[in-house]
Amino acid sequence: MSPDLSVILPRVLIVSRRSLRKNKFVDFVGEYHLDLIVGHGAVPVIVPRVSGVHLLLDSFEPIHGVLLCEGEDIDPSLYEAETSNLSLEELEEIRRIHASDTAIDREKDSIELRLAKLCLERNIPYLGICRGSQVLNVASGGTLYQDIEKEVSKKILESQRVKHMDYDNYDGHRHVVKVVEKTPLHDWFRDSLEEDKMEILVNSYHHQGVNRLAQRFVPMAFAPDGLIEGFYDPDACNPEEGKFIMGLQFHPERMRQDGTDKFDYPGCPRAYQEFVKAVIAYQKKLNSSTTSVPRPLKLDQATEKKRKNIIRSFFLARNIYTTGQRMNPSKESELQAGAEFLEAFDLVSLMIILSMQSNTALSLQQENRLKQMGATVRNAGSYIQRLKMNEEREDLAKNVMGKMSVEQLSDMLSFYHMMGQICSEVLDRKLNGIVHGIGS
Repeated sequence: MSPDLSVILPRVLIVSRRSLRKNKFVDFVGEYHLDLIVGHGAVPVIVPRVSGVHLLLDSFEPIHGVLLCEGEDIDPSLYEAETSNLSLEELEEIRRIHASDTAIDREKDSIELRLAKLCLERNIPYLGICRGSQVLNVASGGTLYQDIEKEVSKKILESQRVKHMDYDNYDGHRHVVKVVEKTPLHDWFRDSLEEDKMEILVNSYHHQGVNRLAQRFVPMAFAPDGLIEGFYDPDACNPEEGKFIMGLQFHPERMRQDGTDKFDYPGCPRAYQEFVKAVIAYQKKLNSSTTSVPRPLKLDQATEKKRKNIIRSFFLARNIYTTGQRMNPSKESELQAGAEFLEAFDLVSLMIILSMQSNTALSLQQENRLKQMGATVRNAGSYIQRLKMNEEREDLAKNVMGKMSVEQLSDMLSFYHMMGQICSEVLDRKLNGIVHGIGS
């Protein structure tokens, strides 16, 4: 049997960008990114930008790294409104000049922000290029300029102004950035820097940029107008240990000499090289820290029969709960095993555990729902009457949720998913306790 490739090769998630082709939407990722990821020893896994994917990110596990790049402007409502004092006329002019970038893609925003936050929470290696660097800053609490020309260029001397987007010379346009000493960028481009200048020429495809940099990050490069062109987390930057969290506003993968694949500088591919090095190390660390898959418990005949009775009991209770139908009185005795298990499990303790783990008090509705599920097992005869849905409260909940953002709804769904995981873990421990108690 051939080994599982997902165990051998680390996986880097890349979110696609949507484009209209022949009147149909097409998802794509720039091939330069894919070439560099594969060339340095990882497997790119493309996350399609389609509705609902932000709710399915668990299905893309294991995640050993995330590369976010390219895309439209991030929805301004996702970072502080204080970032801009632009008038309606100015916003309209920006939309006209940068029509291809100002069409907000909320689904892509939701997918990428969730991935960025996941990387920050679990220290998964992350490389953000252009928009990906902006996503990283917003996910960490930073803010953006909605338009550099309107919010930066007009407030500084003409000699300091920088053209960050040149539609007439899209791939050929370059501008100077000053590299900060003792940063990864300085290390990668060291041989190309003049000691007295510390400058390199970078490409530029953006009209937005970092305004307030999130507190955890340190700048690595500045444009002459003061705009941050690269940043990293110094506490998460050790590729050999699987640590790498960085954002670059420019595209090093596209900094190539005209008509060739030769890079402008030897340091251009280093970001990808070091990122994949961290991805590989992270995978090894993850595999070494993950205990081997436990073998199924071998229960004696009596315990196995009891386990099946408990499962059967909860299966019947679930059917009653979801369908609202009364159960045949002759089968009520089958609920007894579940009732006894619930008494041992202590439903109130479960609610306390869930509340502590989520750092959020369970609502009255959540408590009632858990109690009602227990009541189904304990007393099927009277359960249906107590479970009557209150249509007015349900409508109110729907109205409230209808006003929530996609991000808020996603967080709510994640909360319930987390509760399910906690319940499963506690249930496993309880079952193990039963088995060990019988064995002793």
